[in-house]
Amino acid sequence: MRLTRRTFFGASASLMALGLGPVSAQARRGGELVIVTGENPRHLNPAVQSGVATAVPGTQIFASPLRVDENWDLHPYLAQSWEWADDGLSLTLNLVPGVKFHDGQPVTSEDVAFSIMTIKANHPFQTMFGPVDTVETPDENTAIIRLSQTHPALLLALTGALCPIIPKHVYGDGQDIPSHPANTAPIGCGPFKLGEYVAGQQITLVRNDDFFLEGRPYLDGITIRIVPDAASVTLSLESGEADVGMVTDATAINRLNNTDGLTVTPRGFEGIGPIQWVAFNTRVAPLDDVRVRQAIAYTMDRGFILNALMRGVAASQKSPIIESSPFYNPDMPSYDIDLDRANALLDEAGHPRDADGKRFSMTMETIPGRDAALGNVPEYLRSQLREVGIDLELRASPDFPTWAGRLASGDFQMSMDIVFNWGDPVIGVHRTYLSTNIRPVIWSNTQGYANPEVDRLLNEAGHELDTDRRRDLYFQFQDIVGNDLPVYWLNALPYHHVFDDRIDLPLSIWGLMQAMDEVYWTEDR
Repeated sequence: MRLTRRTFFGASASLMALGLGPVSAQARRGGELVIVTGENPRHLNPAVQSGVATAVPGTQIFASPLRVDENWDLHPYLAQSWEWADDGLSLTLNLVPGVKFHDGQPVTSEDVAFSIMTIKANHPFQTMFGPVDTVETPDENTAIIRLSQTHPALLLALTGALCPIIPKHVYGDGQDIPSHPANTAPIGCGPFKLGEYVAGQQITLVRNDDFFLEGRPYLDGITIRIVPDAASVTLSLESGEADVGMVTDATAINRLNNTDGLTVTPRGFEGIGPIQWVAFNTRVAPLDDVRVRQAIAYTMDRGFILNALMRGVAASQKSPIIESSPFYNPDMPSYDIDLDRANALLDEAGHPRDADGKRFSMTMETIPGRDAALGNVPEYLRSQLREVGIDLELRASPDFPTWAGRLASGDFQMSMDIVFNWGDPVIGVHRTYLSTNIRPVIWSNTQGYANPEVDRLLNEAGHELDTDRRRDLYFQFQDIVGNDLPVYWLNALPYHHVFDDRIDLPLSIWGLMQAMDEVYWTEDR
């Protein structure tokens, strides 16, 4: 990762020299792109909602201050340059002048300030802009972000779906922003405008002819088709009905690899760090007892999950920090399968077997339409828990919003979940484990986990600029949660991009969750 101490404090001269990027001489203008997805967004505003479903269309409609490439290098976007104060407590963004929202209104520093403070107040990632005290606007093209403490992840947090610049003149009308009607009919300043949004079916985006990067976007439009399940995604890509998709199902990945005319690659997910885990509601019995959580962990064979259920395309994951990160602690306990140990812990926790060999019953939530992508882990876990006297019922939600609502409200005992690291622990890891982030919002600390020492370590790591010191703090944090097990980490989900070979598709660390102004067809579709 290249957000080094030098990058953090360095002047922006070398970054300004990058400019906004030339129009490609090879790019062909025109044509449309069809993206297929099984993700059904609740709305299209990433300022108040995380996740792929909202981020893919959201990054086309809204622009962010900065953008990041596949090498973790930062580039100008709405901000043509930026500069840190010597003490690291303020960051000045110099905006591209003359940018307009899709409704013709100017984009100013007031919109940047409004957006950042809106994200801070409403987004599930509370730590992302937690240190931001104020955003000053000395003139319409200058925004100064003032911090209460140093913030090693701030520049990354200003990229992609993490920091969409939303119009103050639309969202500043006093209505509740998470439920604002503009979330389903958004106005941004990104490369594409919303054409039509049919919930649960399709999102149509059309070229923004007044986009501030001259000559872009190259495409005439993008259609995002929402299909019911992973099998439909695979069939759409295989038949050529769709041009681009994200695939996580292991069988589908191997199958599409053998389909002529398609590129199948794990590239583009370097910053995402998608971890599949079993979430425990630590506020309810019997899961409020760490011994029960550990016993459940000891019933699972991670090797079987990786090699049999995930067909060998997923990577091991036994920590809250993705194992490819420099902050990952390799000494985390792995909880290798041990049914004797699981039984002993359950006995110790006061849950003896009855005459039928049963200890107690539990319910596990599953993510709608994702059983194949998740490797059928819920069914496997149900059979394993039966071996130690736990009767597990699987509860399938009818749709994603229902599942998300159950977790957000605490109406669950256990659940499968997929949660992203989002490039830096401050952004994507802290939110799950800080007691201050126990909120009725999906992908916050929905487990209700609270440990004062974890809070201390994460808060200290959140403003530490020395990489070695940060690593030590995160190692200590992992040691604690590795014992407490508010969640049990299974594997890194095998996200792959699949796209037509005739598409030039630059992939940053955010994959499709980035502006697609540089995407073009090398041949006619």
